[in-house]
Amino acid sequence: MSWIIPIASILEILLLLYVATIDVATRLIRNEICLALALLGIAGQLASPMQIAESLIVTAILFLLLLAVYARGAIGGGDVKLLVALAVGLPLTGVVQLLAVTALAGGVLALAHLVMRNLPYPKLAPAGSSLARRVYAVERWRHLRHAPLPYGVAIACGGIWTILSKGI
Repeated sequence: MSWIIPIASILEILLLLYVATIDVATRLIRNEICLALALLGIAGQLASPMQIAESLIVTAILFLLLLAVYARGAIGGGDVKLLVALAVGLPLTGVVQLLAVTALAGGVLALAHLVMRNLPYPKLAPAGSSLARRVYAVERWRHLRHAPLPYGVAIACGGIWTILSKGI
């Protein structure tokens, strides 16, 4: 049974890396990924039923708070799903850490996007261009159209940090 926790943590980290990549590419966070993250979070806590109960209470409160923020248009629905899915597997201290690191990573992401807005508009990246050049060209194009930040990247950073700090 003790082998479930490290495997669940590794799978969560891999899913978060996937979420970050897909969020940059499409600005969408899939329901299936959030469900898998929530189930892995619960699987990682199977040894402690009281921790699962605490986690579910904290997650319900977080969901209600994020729902109010979403209703005001300050956060996307995918971001709400992802944060709640991650919170399912964490105690209160883990949720606080997740939110703090996510906020810091979001600040770095916003700063990077502000800097990027001041860079010259690139021409289309020709076939064979590096991944970095292609991502830059697409993100710069999105800036011109006032697209939202891929905040799933910041949430993924917060989630990975929190999972690693609790130990694999």
